[in-house]
Amino acid sequence: MKVFKFGGASVKDADGVRNVARVLSRFPADDLLIVVSAMGKTTNMLEEVLRAWLVGEDTTPLVDTLETRHRSVLEEVAPGDAAAAAKLAASFTGLRAMLATPANGERDMHYDQVVSQGELWSTMVVSAFLHASGIAHTWTDARDVVRTDARHRAAKVDWEASEKAASALRALFANPPTRIVTQGFIGATPESLTTTLGREGSDFSAAIFAYLLDAESVTIWKDVPGMFNADPHRFPDTKLLAHISYKEAIELSYFGASVIHPRTLQPLQRKGIPLYVRSFVDLDAPGSTIDARSDSDSLVPSFILKPDQLLVSMTPRDLSFVVEENLSDIFGMFARRGVRINLMQNSALAFTVCIDNDDRVKPLVMDLRHDYEVLWNEGVDLLTVRHPDEATLERLTEGREVLVEQRSRVTARYVLR
Repeated sequence: MKVFKFGGASVKDADGVRNVARVLSRFPADDLLIVVSAMGKTTNMLEEVLRAWLVGEDTTPLVDTLETRHRSVLEEVAPGDAAAAAKLAASFTGLRAMLATPANGERDMHYDQVVSQGELWSTMVVSAFLHASGIAHTWTDARDVVRTDARHRAAKVDWEASEKAASALRALFANPPTRIVTQGFIGATPESLTTTLGREGSDFSAAIFAYLLDAESVTIWKDVPGMFNADPHRFPDTKLLAHISYKEAIELSYFGASVIHPRTLQPLQRKGIPLYVRSFVDLDAPGSTIDARSDSDSLVPSFILKPDQLLVSMTPRDLSFVVEENLSDIFGMFARRGVRINLMQNSALAFTVCIDNDDRVKPLVMDLRHDYEVLWNEGVDLLTVRHPDEATLERLTEGREVLVEQRSRVTARYVLR
């Protein structure tokens, strides 16, 4: 059994949905579990819906736009499917009912209830098209299988509970070839409250299902030919990484490589399940392979640029040294606010971090200011280079001001403006 994952770019419109069937047609005899993300840009729009709801603005225009878009794609790929249309309409009715009540809980909890809708809608549309195309399959709600804790927006998987919940899913594969369509990104608490696994978490979902079902492999279908040593949209002359190890891929994803979600590789490595990154545009392209072999890891320097970062420095107001007690206090505040540190550096009197500039930063700064003087630089870039050579480093930092520099044996990192 293989796990296939299709991201938002692969199902962004009717042609994309049709292309899913074209990919599946290449594997007529295989058992497949198909993980689908929200349609392209849907998550961003749902985040705007959430923002409007939380501040008391009218969410009707945004929700209407989303429904029109999904209904239009459904009608194009599965005309006349009244059952699918009714299911989609009922889901939007449920969202409107939720938004008609005042938001009375934590923002992150509300985030998961609203933003998770995108994956449900996209799988409804994909499932309807597969039915219309005569491709037998079963639509499954991922929340019935992926069990998590209640840490919203970055839920942790309860592997024991998820393995028990996956038994019914395993039984469906008794009569091959079997196809199952399900959602990425989402899970549920023991109380059946929806959770999400972190932005771009559908890759992780694919790995979770592969682990639970002892899959032969996972394939992530992208609009690029595989993993590159840098973002082809930002850097010229990039090179395809035909093969890298789990460890190298984890490092690259941790530092911000956008092809694979950071948590995807760990469950695959535990069971030795290979990961393939392939193009849904060119099905004959070989793509990239990620497995246990590490002999190709250092052949090509890889570099990741994270733009629009915030460089924050904290100094104790009493000018005491930044030691373990202060660091424990600071890390606790970051953890409570769900803010991930991308880079850190400390001196005697200051602790400096580089973080994503999102809606969780402002309340964090308010927390920090009780005991620390807080200064920051906005709009900086975080550059990470794996297996660097001096020529590459000089080329990438030329003409930029270096605010922070860190080096180890295999990695160089810079905060630039």
